[in-house]
Amino acid sequence: MTRSKAVRIDRNGGPEELKIVEVEVGEPGPGEIRIRHHAVGLNFIDIYQRSGLYGLPVPLQLGMEAAGVVEAVGEGVVHLKAGDRAAYASQPPGAYSELRVMPAKNVCKLPDAISFETGAAMMLKGLTAQYLLKKTLPAEGLQPGDFILFHAAAGGVGLIACQWAKALGLQLIGTAGTDAKCKLALEHGAAHAINYSTENFAERVKEITGGKGVKVVYDSVGKDTFEGSLNCLRPFGLLAIFGNGSGPVPPVNLGVLASKGSLYITRPTLFTHIATRESTQAMADDLFAAVTSGAVKIPIAQRYPLAEVQQAHRDLEARKTTGCTILTL
Repeated sequence: MTRSKAVRIDRNGGPEELKIVEVEVGEPGPGEIRIRHHAVGLNFIDIYQRSGLYGLPVPLQLGMEAAGVVEAVGEGVVHLKAGDRAAYASQPPGAYSELRVMPAKNVCKLPDAISFETGAAMMLKGLTAQYLLKKTLPAEGLQPGDFILFHAAAGGVGLIACQWAKALGLQLIGTAGTDAKCKLALEHGAAHAINYSTENFAERVKEITGGKGVKVVYDSVGKDTFEGSLNCLRPFGLLAIFGNGSGPVPPVNLGVLASKGSLYITRPTLFTHIATRESTQAMADDLFAAVTSGAVKIPIAQRYPLAEVQQAHRDLEARKTTGCTILTL
């Protein structure tokens, strides 16, 4: 057994519940690997799990993405070997640690051209942007020149999506809560940016699109933007809610979708899309290609030592962060 520092909660609550503990890490079993982390990514899903919004049994070791070096592989693992550089977004949680044993299915070899810090910052957020822009599509599809609306455009997923959408020829309208964050979205490829704390974003979207609305809204904010998001859609448009930053969306009257033009709503998750080894690798290959080509740059705006994980959560929850945030080891 090897000892490892890890971040654990013993009960749901605020950032003060995050404790650094020592855990024992053994050998990988069938279908598993042991990986030593060099950097760990932070995501809003970590906050949902810590607070109890996404109910998981406690005690719980947090963290859904990281990058490092594979130390050992278990029986049946053929796509990785000891010594490989690797990165992942994966269940179950446990990435906030120096070392862990975990399922190998969602772990991918990290190209030499991509650093450990970039790998840790990009997997969950980059794969999310990938499935949104490539797989979560309106009934009429997306073509170059189409308008799309992306909330929280200066966040980790948002800044990746701004760049990727531009590379695909899409006109991304981004929303954010400050002028500085709107400027950041524009610098990363958004065609337009709306400060939703000072402007009615639904009215501005209609102005930008000549009254037509957008084909799709990608919304990780949830409750506070839900009604406005529906009002931004053209007939047959799609609202893809992939997060609950402001709280969960209340029950929906399906008649509203009819009255607003045969609209669609979906609640996708990354882990449905990476349910198999094959789908994980295909999506990761697409992401790696976008990053190594330079079309998408991964913006790491905050770095915290593992010992400062409580402050990292406070800043993320208070929306003081932009782009990607990582823990360093």
